[in-house]
Amino acid sequence: MKERMAKLAPESTYHIYNRSMGDERMFRSPENYRFFMQRYIKYIDPVCKTLCYCLMPNHFHVLVRTRTEKEICSILKPRQDEDFSAFVSHQFSKFFNSYSKAVNKMYNRKGSLFMRPYKRIPVTDSRYLLKLVHYIHFNPVVAGLCDCPEKWQFSSFGAMISDKPTRLEREIVLELFDDREGFMEWHKRVEG
Repeated sequence: MKERMAKLAPESTYHIYNRSMGDERMFRSPENYRFFMQRYIKYIDPVCKTLCYCLMPNHFHVLVRTRTEKEICSILKPRQDEDFSAFVSHQFSKFFNSYSKAVNKMYNRKGSLFMRPYKRIPVTDSRYLLKLVHYIHFNPVVAGLCDCPEKWQFSSFGAMISDKPTRLEREIVLELFDDREGFMEWHKRVEG
């Protein structure tokens, strides 16, 4: 089994995921999903490029490629003696805390919302990367929330097949499948 607590390295790809505590939902309304992505952009965009994502009622998946140290330093100005992995992990911690505090306030709840620690698996094999993009987009289908990935509005699938501007690394992902048609064909499969 791959390392679920891998140390984060520059210019590396990771499957990052987490779930809510117990049976609790981390997203209770469409506004929760939107706010989560706003917080994600604020804290994670400066340290990672996003390849794809899927937000589910009680968990999420993101596929990211960490930025170079130079890129991160130009955006966030970490201390020179700060370890790269620790700095990026701290950004994830700030992201989770920011979202949790907002949910706690909104729903008058207390305590942790997310399981700790969040999981991060390095992705180094191109075949695994293809399967992972499919797996992430098919999560709501497997969970019975919709019958095809394009019907789940809280994932990157719609942005992948659109021509609209996006923060996602759409071209990198589509190239993995040769092009948009290859991406669509791969996602017609029940299994990747």
